[in-house]
Amino acid sequence: MVARWLVFMALSLSCLVSWADEPNDVVLIAHPNVRVETLSRDTARAIFAMRQRTWPNGQSASVFVLPEDHPVHARFSKSLLNVYPHQLRLAWDRVVFSGTGQAPNVVMSQPDMIKHVASTPGGLGYIERGYLDDSVNVIPIVN
Repeated sequence: MVARWLVFMALSLSCLVSWADEPNDVVLIAHPNVRVETLSRDTARAIFAMRQRTWPNGQSASVFVLPEDHPVHARFSKSLLNVYPHQLRLAWDRVVFSGTGQAPNVVMSQPDMIKHVASTPGGLGYIERGYLDDSVNVIPIVN
């Protein structure tokens, strides 16, 4: 009985590990010159809400996002930042209308996201893992 349970657990964990690297997983990407190994969820949320304008190491951050109605934008907001897309929109509107900042740069597709992040020093964005190439770095989000 214990042996069956261990086999079941091993198979379950292997499924979870393979599921975690699905091509449809959304990942945070950065320009290759960004020297940050990980980002906390709070820091990522602050940068994408346009409340923090620099990386933790002080380098200026240029934020790129997909349109609000893009399904990858919704998945990114909910799964990586733990906020709803409309909450990000409210944060952007607040900094724009108060005159304390600007909204992030909107790109229309994931290939455009890669192109803009890869060509902008300090660039930050997100894509599905299946779109990754060597022109950008993945920055894991930690709790």
